[in-house]
Amino acid sequence: MSWMTLVFLLAVALALGQALEGVVQPTCSLKDNCNLGENLLTNPGGADGSVDVSGDKLESKIASIFEDKVNYSLKLFADEATTTILEYQTANLSDLHAGPLGNFSIHQLEKNLEEDDQVEEDERVYLYNIGKRFLAITQPFDPARNPDASSLCRRQMRQYLSALDNFDLWALKMHDASGKLNSGILNGNINQPGDFDQCMGIQQPMREQDQDQEQDEDNLLRGQYCLAYAQPVLPHKSKRLQSFFKLIQSHGPFKSEFNDPGHRVPRYSLINWGICVPSGCSARDVEYTVAEYLANQTASTGITFNVRVEPQMCQVRDQRPWDRNTTWAVRFFLLVLSVAVLSTIYDRSTKTQPKQNAWFTAFSLDKNLRWLFSTSSAPGDIEAVHGIRFLNAMMLIFSHKSMAMFFNPYNNRTAMSESLGQPWTVIGRAASLYTDPFLLFSGMLTSYSLFGRLMKQQPIRLKNEYVSRLMRIVPPLAALILFCTYVLPLWGSGPQWNLVVGHHADICKKNWWRNLLFIHNYFGFSEMCLTHTHHLGIDTELFAVAPLLILGLWRWPRRGLAFLLLLCTVGTAARYYTTIVNQLSNYIYFGTNIQRLFRTADYMYSFPPHRSTVYIMGILLGYVLRKFQNAKLSSLQLRLGWLGATVCLLASLLGPAPMGDINYVYNSTHAAIYAAFAPIAWCLFFSWIVFVSHNGYKNKITKLFAWRGFQVSTKLSYAIYLTQFPVFFFNVGRRRHIHHYYNFVSIILDTNEFISIFLASVALTVLFDAPFQNLKKLLIKRPTASPAKVLAPSAEAQPSTAPHHPHSD
Repeated sequence: MSWMTLVFLLAVALALGQALEGVVQPTCSLKDNCNLGENLLTNPGGADGSVDVSGDKLESKIASIFEDKVNYSLKLFADEATTTILEYQTANLSDLHAGPLGNFSIHQLEKNLEEDDQVEEDERVYLYNIGKRFLAITQPFDPARNPDASSLCRRQMRQYLSALDNFDLWALKMHDASGKLNSGILNGNINQPGDFDQCMGIQQPMREQDQDQEQDEDNLLRGQYCLAYAQPVLPHKSKRLQSFFKLIQSHGPFKSEFNDPGHRVPRYSLINWGICVPSGCSARDVEYTVAEYLANQTASTGITFNVRVEPQMCQVRDQRPWDRNTTWAVRFFLLVLSVAVLSTIYDRSTKTQPKQNAWFTAFSLDKNLRWLFSTSSAPGDIEAVHGIRFLNAMMLIFSHKSMAMFFNPYNNRTAMSESLGQPWTVIGRAASLYTDPFLLFSGMLTSYSLFGRLMKQQPIRLKNEYVSRLMRIVPPLAALILFCTYVLPLWGSGPQWNLVVGHHADICKKNWWRNLLFIHNYFGFSEMCLTHTHHLGIDTELFAVAPLLILGLWRWPRRGLAFLLLLCTVGTAARYYTTIVNQLSNYIYFGTNIQRLFRTADYMYSFPPHRSTVYIMGILLGYVLRKFQNAKLSSLQLRLGWLGATVCLLASLLGPAPMGDINYVYNSTHAAIYAAFAPIAWCLFFSWIVFVSHNGYKNKITKLFAWRGFQVSTKLSYAIYLTQFPVFFFNVGRRRHIHHYYNFVSIILDTNEFISIFLASVALTVLFDAPFQNLKKLLIKRPTASPAKVLAPSAEAQPSTAPHHPHSD
């Protein structure tokens, strides 16, 4: 009997019960299956057998019999109601589609539930056995094994290990996020960063029994990523063992010691290992566990490991708000941007007016962008300088990029070192050489400008010269320091982020004032804020004494020239002597010792007297350009000049090439010769190009360097110099995974990095460099001729002709 039939009969019965009156009791029980026809024909009141059935009585009897039938049917339905309901509740889609639904009893349901419990229990045992097998292969690190571990670390580790035994997903993620030994070890695939994002994304509530309301702020167990450093120590000089470790350490293009600073130069000899642990454990706990693990693995082998986990290299995802200094830094940049926007609006709205307020348009983006991308130049501009600057700037970018690439993990690092251990890599190893032309042209332009004014009998106001220079270089430098100290650290994350970005920011928070005073090059590279800005300190200090040297050369030409040449000789001899005595190397040869690089930077590379030779050469070049304008050279003189310049180029660039070979052994004499004479030869080549180009002797080389498009690169060169290392370290810090090295060109010519450097340089130029140059022109007026105030030169110093040169203005 279906549901629809029962409902219909019930409805009919109720309707008849309300409609009929005088319902009588049935004469027989329907349970006994009595005959309906016999009951209808029987006369209950006639003894004589006569039939007297009226309409009302007949209707009542029919209703009574029908009601009894319905009641009996409902009773039968109630007996099966329970099983029917359970049948509908326990049915699933697969059963419904499989075929017609059969009878389903309560006993069958209980049996299935028992089977499900048994399956769940079997699954628990199954997963437990898998976990044991899995963990037997790669044991989880347990920082709580440190006797000095905190109670919070112990509670979180208990929960982590318990969840790992139970095969909980979050615990598996934490264990999976730690670095593990991989294939390709002999090809240098020894650095294992693990999965940084997976570790940092773990967040699990602590169990009630492990919570401590007094110590735990939010009672959350978070994933903590720690980058551990390990350095193997061999017990004896076994050639086979040394060959094995030589392959593991990829032949050591940089040889680092355990305590070398690693924020500027990669500690290539160390093994970097990413480990994911609960957030309640400290870096000291992780260090203890890693050291214990490595000691157990190398027991009875004689091999030991030095292990270190720095607190700054343990990271937890933190949603804390910005500190006050960061907030003010962001407000400052927003203020500068707002001023630039308002200045641009004023510039556009008053463009049709006959005269604009120059103060209000100083920060105009339209005005500064037009100036930046303008290729026009003054008639007497030294045009070849722009191309030479561009060439050396690009070579410097390639050198710095080749240094930054060694921070990244590669799965074929040994093959990479073998391909780079060849003489042609000199183009990336001579980084110090590419900074010398900037010192050369700094001295040249200072000399050229001052000699021009002296020839026009204009007074030299040294205060204005110094203020003008400070307004030129301080605003972009200060903006970069502020950005890299408080804003850039918030822009990303990664395994090495706190090393190459955060550590620089911490140093700048303490020592930023040294940079703004331009004395930071005297305090060593290891504690220098933005180490690549050491060149600014050298240049500014040399500029401070340049006017005195220029005035001496103007007043006493012969004695001044002799004095300058003496200074060049002393500086050259000092570089040679210092290199020999301190075992320095101004060239990054294959296998360079990190300590030697830092000593070279501290004792010679960032020490102004040792870098003064090329600056003095620039002063002399500016003097020659002024005194011998429109000089006439014979074809023989030109050929000899180009021959000598070419020899200088080849000697400075190709001479040290063998030092880049993978089998090169350091030789202090080679290093001293390079440090003493390579800068001179390199700058002589470009000095000759500037001299002949400025005097009208053109060829393909001079025309190439004098291309007008290089005007833009000159205006951007200062900003490019400032922004390239922050961009490189930004990408190094956020690198998550191991990459494969294909070739040098694919690594160096990173389009994304070049675009980022270009955009950052444009932003720094139009927001800070160009506006303050506009303000400088408004504040400092160029003096007019005043013979009474000028220092008169001796007769031998006065040139026969002193034509006006537009560049001197």
